[in-house]
Amino acid sequence: MSRLDAKKPSLCKSEPLTSERVRTTLSVLKRIVTSCYGPSGRLKQLHNGSGGYVCTTSQSSALLSHLSVTHPILKILTASVQNHVSSFSDCGLFTAILCCNLIENVQRLGLTPTSVIRLNTHLLSLCISYLKSETCGCRIPVDFSSTQILLCLVRSILTSKPACTLTRAETEHISALILRAFLLTIPENAEGHIILGKCLIVPLKGQRVIDSTVLPGILIEMSEVQLMRLLPIKKSAALKVALFCTTLSGDISDTGEGTVVLSYGVSLENAVLDQLLNLGRQLVSDHVDLVLCQKVIHPSLKQFLNMHRVIAIDRIGVTLMEPLTKMTGTQPIGSLGSISPNSYGSVKDVCTAKFGSKHFVHLIPNEATICSLLLCNRNDAAWDELKLTCQAALHVLQLTLKEPWALLGGGCTETHLAAYIRHKTHNNPESILKDDECTQTELQLIAEAFCSALESVVGSLEHDGGEILTDMKYGHLWSVQADSPCLVNWPDLLSQCGCGLYNSREELSWSFLRSTHHPFVPQTCLSHEAVGSVSNLTLDCLTAKLSGLQVAVETANLILDLSYVIEDTN
Repeated sequence: MSRLDAKKPSLCKSEPLTSERVRTTLSVLKRIVTSCYGPSGRLKQLHNGSGGYVCTTSQSSALLSHLSVTHPILKILTASVQNHVSSFSDCGLFTAILCCNLIENVQRLGLTPTSVIRLNTHLLSLCISYLKSETCGCRIPVDFSSTQILLCLVRSILTSKPACTLTRAETEHISALILRAFLLTIPENAEGHIILGKCLIVPLKGQRVIDSTVLPGILIEMSEVQLMRLLPIKKSAALKVALFCTTLSGDISDTGEGTVVLSYGVSLENAVLDQLLNLGRQLVSDHVDLVLCQKVIHPSLKQFLNMHRVIAIDRIGVTLMEPLTKMTGTQPIGSLGSISPNSYGSVKDVCTAKFGSKHFVHLIPNEATICSLLLCNRNDAAWDELKLTCQAALHVLQLTLKEPWALLGGGCTETHLAAYIRHKTHNNPESILKDDECTQTELQLIAEAFCSALESVVGSLEHDGGEILTDMKYGHLWSVQADSPCLVNWPDLLSQCGCGLYNSREELSWSFLRSTHHPFVPQTCLSHEAVGSVSNLTLDCLTAKLSGLQVAVETANLILDLSYVIEDTN
């Protein structure tokens, strides 16, 4: 078919970052993500002009997935952050803000992209090496024999998401549930390579948050009428389970992996029903106690199984198939033919449960590596946000199990790291430059832009006009309320630093964030006694933070290196 319109040539734009439109668009994105950052971040409502679902959030995963961006540079930035969040679930806003700050700060310098990228890469390497080193002053070990640090890590994630609308008591309750759910997914007799189980989040909207609970096993929602028809099983041994991934409805168009062979003149429907009943007879003869089907079970087969005291549950859905396979040890059956004995699995027990207005069948496992988190919240929007937050917290705990370290949160790691880089580049620039072609002046300019970008992330935590200070000993962040008097003794106003590790009773001196002062070396080698004496720390996941730092710098380098943007307008 011939084209109705002539093909238009592609648009080629050189030096895209010099465009005022691009700078304005980047600035708008930065203001959006910056205003969401931290425990007092402002919420965003995202919806389209035609109506439909309205998302209320301050999380990067929900925010960026609902934002519609058109410019290629913004697509690069948002795609990088989304890829990071899909892999690590945390530090998405940190990554986006730092990337925007680096681009803005470097543009003001007027240096060549080659020098900027080379030095940014050196500084990134310096940061990662320090944060992974034993001398790092903002890294603490996570002891899995104690719940203290783990609870602090989960609590920090929950309190950074204001759209969850949790009170302090509710935050403590959900933190404990998330930690318990995570611990249930760890095998009891794990040696060497650990394969974690799974936590399923079951919605209970419109209920009190404090009614949320965790149960080992899987909950399958059913109507009250269906539940009353189920026969109780009284058996001392484990219950034998058969799990079907094909339909047992007798639908001829879907015979699963098998075939139906018919003689001439035989009714197709009757033949399929006979095959279903033969399948039921095999299940009964194999002493199966529980039949689970992803799709629909024919009423006649269901009645036959009930007559032989076999519980039959259908329409369980594709979502539960993988966890049911793991928990029961079954191999999903995909045909109506003969069943291999190896396909069967088992559960410890089956019982019924009611939570709120919902009724469930509760499958209790032999070994609890699969659990169900019944999650309650007041309304749909708050529940959706809380679900995302719980999923992120569970993922962060998994990452921490693999790499059992955490970073001090509340902005203290960023200010400490900025102080460390300034000291290193001022007192020992040769260790960074080495055989590089960059000059010491260029290093100082880029290092200051890099440190300023880190400090700007910290500045994003303040949304109410307050001031942010750093101390000259540890390099930690300290917040001052907006209505505080100007001439005052700082210890009278400051209670503790952003992460909660240090208090103002120590002999400290402070300066305003981003104020001019002589570079100092922040105290390294964090004291384990100091960490153990504080019960309520604000922490970040080390693995997620390191990835966020790397993604932010590498994405900024990529965008700064762009010479042309070529767009196909057809």
